[in-house]
Amino acid sequence: MMTGSDAAILLIYTGGTIGMVTDPVSHQLKPFNFQQLLSEVPELSKFPIRIETHTFENPIDSSDMQPSIWIELATLIGSRYHDYDGFVILHGTDTMSYTAAALSFLLENLAKPVILTGSQLPIGTIRTDGKENLITAIEIAADRENGKSIVPEVAIYFEYKLYRGNRTIKYNAEHFDAFKSPNYPLLAEAGININYSRPSIRSGSSQELVVHRQLGLDVGVLRLFPGMTPTYVNSVLQASGLKGLVMETFGSGNGPTVEWFIDSIKQAIERGMLILNVTQCSAGTVEMGRYSTSAHLADAGVLSGHDMTTEAALAKLMFVLGTGKSDAEMKAMLARSIAGELS
Repeated sequence: MMTGSDAAILLIYTGGTIGMVTDPVSHQLKPFNFQQLLSEVPELSKFPIRIETHTFENPIDSSDMQPSIWIELATLIGSRYHDYDGFVILHGTDTMSYTAAALSFLLENLAKPVILTGSQLPIGTIRTDGKENLITAIEIAADRENGKSIVPEVAIYFEYKLYRGNRTIKYNAEHFDAFKSPNYPLLAEAGININYSRPSIRSGSSQELVVHRQLGLDVGVLRLFPGMTPTYVNSVLQASGLKGLVMETFGSGNGPTVEWFIDSIKQAIERGMLILNVTQCSAGTVEMGRYSTSAHLADAGVLSGHDMTTEAALAKLMFVLGTGKSDAEMKAMLARSIAGELS
């Protein structure tokens, strides 16, 4: 393993806590100038890596993240793909898992690292977690072996751990250890050395990168709960223009068996809606048919999301709807792993 002296990394700042410093006059947090990155993180000068930066003209809080920005990021990476050995995206933590999942689908045939990271405290504060996250994310993005990137996929690095991006959830709003990957092992863990889990890392594609620029936005999420009324469920299922739905079910994919609920689901699917079943549980998988309370969903035409997270399922549904393929082709895409998002 080596970090090549000729490695070049593009650091992309979208916004988020990591890029904030305290204004000495107003004492308010504001984005710092990433052109002066070394003054804030002088440790980077010790790396034999060429680091260039690209800052969004208007950095955003990740709560304002939109699919149009996912496409903008994918397009930027595609346009600079042959200029750099890896990419590091600085991003707010709240929607980082959504962005990582979306990029994993939009960047087909990826053979270089795209590492998202951020922090819980601004990089200009004394106890920040941002410096370590940034430094190690850059090192991982630059690490190569036999001339090839060690982690040629979209990943999230946070608090000494590297995760497959489309397998993550943000589970903690105040601890530095903010992310988990409940259904997939770590790609790497940083200690004295960075220890890569080679069997868990995807192989880089030998084909040319394909950047997809279409997402279907007519999607929604329905989280089941005891006491749902027909009015509520139908207000979601009959929403104008809705083409895809992620349904968060109980346990291993179970839902109510009352007649009105089953009929509402059947009617939505008969109208052409794609409904993807994922579990509300943090870990585990959907096994439709294991219990009678999920068999009726399968009979109605609900598709299994297996062990996908809600974040990955939603991004995948947008991606599949954006392909313009036939109903049968879209169902087949949803059933198979496209970017390592399901087991």
